[in-house]
Amino acid sequence: MNGFEDWIGRSQSVADVLTLARANALDVTLGDKGGLKVGDALPPLYHWLYFWDVKPPAGLGADGHPAKGDFLPPVGFPHRMWAGGRVIFHMPLLLGATVTRTSTISAISEKTGRSGGLVFVTVRHELDGGEGIAITEEHDLVYRERALAASPAPIPTSAPQAPWMETIDPDPVLLFRYSALTFNGHRIHYDRSYAVEEEGYPALVVHGPLQATLMARLAARRLDAPITRFDYRGHQPAFDGTPLHICGRPTAEGAEVWTQQGQGPNMVATVYYTGPI
Repeated sequence: MNGFEDWIGRSQSVADVLTLARANALDVTLGDKGGLKVGDALPPLYHWLYFWDVKPPAGLGADGHPAKGDFLPPVGFPHRMWAGGRVIFHMPLLLGATVTRTSTISAISEKTGRSGGLVFVTVRHELDGGEGIAITEEHDLVYRERALAASPAPIPTSAPQAPWMETIDPDPVLLFRYSALTFNGHRIHYDRSYAVEEEGYPALVVHGPLQATLMARLAARRLDAPITRFDYRGHQPAFDGTPLHICGRPTAEGAEVWTQQGQGPNMVATVYYTGPI
């Protein structure tokens, strides 16, 4: 682990205002009317729009992310991905509120995968809007030793059979706008030559958090009740140029939701909620 154990327990706190304009901009970007108002509850997973980590050009890595070694450990592997996470909603956060996010590195582990060495870093976030912890989140990052072997983009298939389903076109404009709204500089989402030639992807990559947000929105609309927990995990990347299906089905505790391009899911999630089916 090269001394990475010393990074476990490292913590930092930042504050941000849940501005109305940013939440409504995402709402419109995803096809809604953007009618949110100050004092409304922040929709599920919209907190990812805030707490930007703004670094000067000298503080960025070659991939466009903030360079490692500040808060995150200086893992030597060059390629990073958003692998999944778990989010618990204790109480609503209200638009217009000032929120403090405290982040702590809770785990670091090494594994070996098909692309070589992997390092997993789990960061625990606690968000407090002034009345106690509103959201507890564990966020899993994975660092890869080598770029992926070049592979073809998924072949579109007929829409999956699911009780709930919506389909979007994850085109470069949508990916750029989500990158801008979240201040995500990772080049795999907007720089096609970098994504293909440096990281080994066949096309631009659809953000993991964008897919998770689309799944949470689908579940929230269909369940019509507050979501209390959202556990999600990436299975395989999704790309621009191919329709992305957002699918779901109700369960006794809430719902199972997933995204899909071609064969098999891209991201899956389990949703827990309060209220009857």
